Amino acid sequence: MLKIEKIFDKYSFQKRTKKPKITIKEVESKINFSLPEDYKFYAENFVENESFIGNEFIRLWDFNEILKINSEYEILENLKNTIAIGGNGNSEFIAIEFLKSMEYRIILSPFIDLDETYHIEIGNSFTDFFERLEDGKAWFEE
Repeated sequence: MLKIEKIFDKYSFQKRTKKPKITIKEVESKINFSLPEDYKFYAENFVENESFIGNEFIRLWDFNEILKINSEYEILENLKNTIAIGGNGNSEFIAIEFLKSMEYRIILSPFIDLDETYHIEIGNSFTDFFERLEDGKAWFEE
C-alpha cells in the first residue's frame, strides 16, 4: 500500500464504486497538460472527500465535477497551467500547478483574485501535500 493510500484509509476517504463519467484523457485534453500520476490514482479510485488532515480542513472535489467547477470559477481561463481540485473552506482553492514536463506543485490560492502571484506551495506533489498535512504542517509554514 502506498503511503498516500494509508493516509486516505486513516481518514476514511470514500472509495469509488463506479468509474468516473469523465476520463483522465478528457480532462488532460481540456487543460493541455498531463495530470500527475498520484492525483490520477486519487481521481480514479475515490469520490469527493472532505475532512481535517492534521490541522487543516480540505475538500477535494469529485473528478466528475472538476471541469465544471473550474469553468464556473474561471480558473482554467485565467490560470493556464493550473487546475483546481478542491478547497479549504476559507475562500481559497487547492490546485495542481503544472511547471514543466512531469513536474508539478500543489498550491493554495484565493478564488477572488486569480493571479499566480498569490499561489502558495503546499506540496511539491499530490502525495507530498498529504504527507505535509499528516505531519501537522500548516498551510503557511515553510
